[in-house]
Amino acid sequence: MRMFCCIVLLFITSFLFSQNKSKKLDFNTQYQSASDSTKSRQPKKVATLDLYRIITLDRDTTYIDTSLTIKKEYSHNYLRRDTFGLLPFANDGQTYNTLQYSLTAVNPYPEFGFKAKHFNFIEANQIRYASVATPLTELYFKSTQLKGQSVDSYIAINTSPNLNFSLAYRGLRSQGKYINQLASTGNFRFTTSYSTQSKRYWFDFHFTQQDILNEENGGITTIDDFESENSDYKNRQRLEVYLTDAKSFLKGKRFFIDHGFRINSKQGTNNLYLKHQFNYENKFFEYNQLTVSSNANGNIINRFGDSFRSTEINDQTRYNKMYNKVGLQYENTFLGKFQFFVDDFRSNYYYNQILIFDNRTVPNSLSMTINSAGGQYEYRKGKWNGRLLYARSITNQSLSNLDATMQFDLDEDNQFTFQYQNTNKLPNNNYNLHQSSYVAYNWSNNFNNEKINSLSANAITPWISASLQLATIQDHLYFNYISSQAEKLAQTQIVTPSQYAGTIKYLSLKMNKEFQFGKFALDNTVLFQKVDQNQSVLNVPEIVTRNSIYFTDFFFKKALYLQTGIVFNYFTNYYANDYNPVIGEFFVQRDKQIGNFPNLDFFVNAKIQRTRIFFKVEHFNSSLTGNTFYSAPNNPYRDMTIRFGLTWNFFE
Repeated sequence: MRMFCCIVLLFITSFLFSQNKSKKLDFNTQYQSASDSTKSRQPKKVATLDLYRIITLDRDTTYIDTSLTIKKEYSHNYLRRDTFGLLPFANDGQTYNTLQYSLTAVNPYPEFGFKAKHFNFIEANQIRYASVATPLTELYFKSTQLKGQSVDSYIAINTSPNLNFSLAYRGLRSQGKYINQLASTGNFRFTTSYSTQSKRYWFDFHFTQQDILNEENGGITTIDDFESENSDYKNRQRLEVYLTDAKSFLKGKRFFIDHGFRINSKQGTNNLYLKHQFNYENKFFEYNQLTVSSNANGNIINRFGDSFRSTEINDQTRYNKMYNKVGLQYENTFLGKFQFFVDDFRSNYYYNQILIFDNRTVPNSLSMTINSAGGQYEYRKGKWNGRLLYARSITNQSLSNLDATMQFDLDEDNQFTFQYQNTNKLPNNNYNLHQSSYVAYNWSNNFNNEKINSLSANAITPWISASLQLATIQDHLYFNYISSQAEKLAQTQIVTPSQYAGTIKYLSLKMNKEFQFGKFALDNTVLFQKVDQNQSVLNVPEIVTRNSIYFTDFFFKKALYLQTGIVFNYFTNYYANDYNPVIGEFFVQRDKQIGNFPNLDFFVNAKIQRTRIFFKVEHFNSSLTGNTFYSAPNNPYRDMTIRFGLTWNFFE
C-alpha cells in the first residue's frame, strides 16, 4: 500500500506539471498562480495566499503559511505540530511520554485503546479539507535516526471553485541507535470537498489508511552501564535490551462523510438544514514476540511473566465501529444556529477465541450499541463567538457530554476564550477486555465511567499569551504496575488496568511571551502543574519550560531569510509513566523519577522564496551533563543528533 501511495502521488504531480507546461490544464477558475507565465493570451488575476484555505471539520479556516517563524521550527518534526508537553522516545516514529496532562483529549464514547500507539494516528477531527484557487503541493522531508527518512507530501486540486480534492501521504522509516528499535509508519489521506453553486448542498469526504510498525526492545536492562558514561557504550548497540525480536503493529482504515442540505431553496434570514455525519472505521493491533525468554544481566528472565506459549507470541486485537449522526439545524442570521440531533454508535472489539483458565473465563468480544440525543447552539456576531453542546445517551449506557465555549475578540491582537466541559465517559475497550499469550495480561472488567469536569480560560494579548485549566476527575482509569517485590527483583513487568475511586484535582497554567531586541528574540513558554490526590496515579512534572533565543535577518539582497538560535528544554523530576509494548499503553510506576536534565538544541533555518530549509543539532549538550536523560524508566532520551530537513510549497 505504501508503494502504491507513493506511485499515485508521483503520477499526479507529474501530470500536473506536464499539463501546466502544455497550457492544456483548465481548472475553470479566474485565477492563475504567481508562477504561471505572464505571456498568457488571456491575462488573469494572480491568486493570493488567502485563496489557499485549509478547513477543519468544524468549519474553522486557516491559510497556507509559507513564512519562517520560530513556530515553524517547533513544528518541523514527525508529528508536524508543536510538541511542547510531549517527550519523544529515542527513535523517531516511537511513542511520546505526556508531560502536560491537559493535552489528553476526552471523548465520551469508548475508544479502541492502545493509546501509546496513536500519537501519529490521524483521527477524523484532525483531517483538513482544501479550498484552493490553483493546484497546491507541499513537500516535507527530515532526516531520521541513522538509516531512514521522514517525508510528507500533500497535493490539493480544484477542478472548479466548488469541487476540491487532496491527496497526502506521510511516511517514516528510522533505524534508531539501540538494538531492535526500527520504526516504519505510513499515513495515506484522501479528501473531497464539494458544494453546489447555490451552497444549498455540501459535503466533505475523506478516506485514510494508516499503519504504524515498531520494533519493541522494552528498554535497556542495565541502567548503570548507560549512566557510567563508559566509552564502550557510546555505541548504543552495545547496551543490552530486554527484547530483541519483539514488534507491535497498528493499522486502520476509515471512511468518513459530513454533509448537509438546506431545505429552503433560497438562503435568507431564516434557514433550515438537514445534516448527516457517517464514520466507519476498523483498527487492528498486534504484538509479536518470537522468543519469550530474555537475557538480562546474564540471567534468563520472563519479562512479562508466565506465558501459555513457549515461542512465537502473536497477540491480535480487532476493532470496528460505525457512527451515524442526523441533525436538523435552524439558522437565524441574528439569533444564531440551533441544532437538534440523534446519533447511533456501534462498535465491535474482538478476539478469535474464548479463554478459560484457572476458573476464569475471558470472553472473545465486547460489542456496544449506543444511541444519544442532544442539541447544539452556535452564535457568531461581531466580536462574540460561542458554542453550547449537550448530548446524553438514551440507551442503557450512562454517557453524557456538556461542552460550552465562548470567545471574545476585542481586536486583532486581543482574544479571550472560556470553556467548560462536563463529561461522563465510558471506558476504552482495552480496559474492560484484553487477551494475550501472557497469563497476567488477560482480563475482563466492568469499570465505572470516568467523570471529568474541566474549566479553562485562554488569553492572547500583545503582552502575554496564557491558558489556565482547572479539572476534577472521578473514577480515573489507568494502567498500574503491580509486580511484587520478588517479581521486580526478577525484572518481571506485570501491568493491569485499575480505577482510582477518589477524586483528582488538576491545575495547569501555561504562559508564553516573546521579547524582541532588534534582530534578536527570546521566546519563552512555561507550564506550571499541580495535582491533588491521595494516591500517585496522575503524575506530571511540576514545571515544564522551553526558552529559545535566536537571531533573524535578510541576506543577499533579501533573497535569503536566515534564522538561527538555541532552544532550551527542561522539566522537573517526577515519577514518569513507563511504557509497556504488550498492551501499547503507558502505566503508572512509583519506583524511578526522571527529569531535571537540560536539553539544548542548536538550529539554523533559512527561507528562499517558498522553500524553508532546516538544520538542527539536537541535544548537543548530551555529553556534557551526564547520562541521566530518560524518556521513561529504562528508556533513554536521545543523544546528540544532527538533522536536516525542508518544507517546499508549489503553487501551480
